[in-house]
Amino acid sequence: MNEALNVLNSRRSCRSFDGRQITDEQLNAILEAGTYAPTGMGRQSPVMVVLQNKDDIAELSAMNAAIMGTDIDPFYGAPTVIVVLADKSAATCIYDGSLVMGNLMNAAEAVGVQSCWIHRAKEEFESEKGRLLLDKWGVKGNYEGIGHCVLGYGEKVPAKPRKENYIYRV
Repeated sequence: MNEALNVLNSRRSCRSFDGRQITDEQLNAILEAGTYAPTGMGRQSPVMVVLQNKDDIAELSAMNAAIMGTDIDPFYGAPTVIVVLADKSAATCIYDGSLVMGNLMNAAEAVGVQSCWIHRAKEEFESEKGRLLLDKWGVKGNYEGIGHCVLGYGEKVPAKPRKENYIYRV
């Protein structure tokens, strides 16, 4: 089978990271793949913010957990978090950001890194604290939080069987 199809078939969400940091080479390849995601009318509405500092990740994790009403780490101990945001002025911003997230996770699999999509970025960056974080990080514009792509090394789980009637051919 084609290597790209193997990656698409083997990628799984990781919910148990061992804390080891990914390499710069891996991170750069993953980020580059994110920049090549399709976007509506080629507008490239998303941006990515890379966090590898433990304090920054802990702050964002606590915000995310509070939205869930818990105090667990929703990032599962991942040492790298890529926050994907998209320009609200683009009618396709949610789709554009979602495609970036998909490219990030598939590229991670291709370079031997586990990943997971973590939600609640929308709520985080609609808050005053979230907007202050964007200012602190130098992100200017009217962005909506799309998701967090958490990256690291960890547990690789097998695929669940595919459901019946997934595909209808007409």
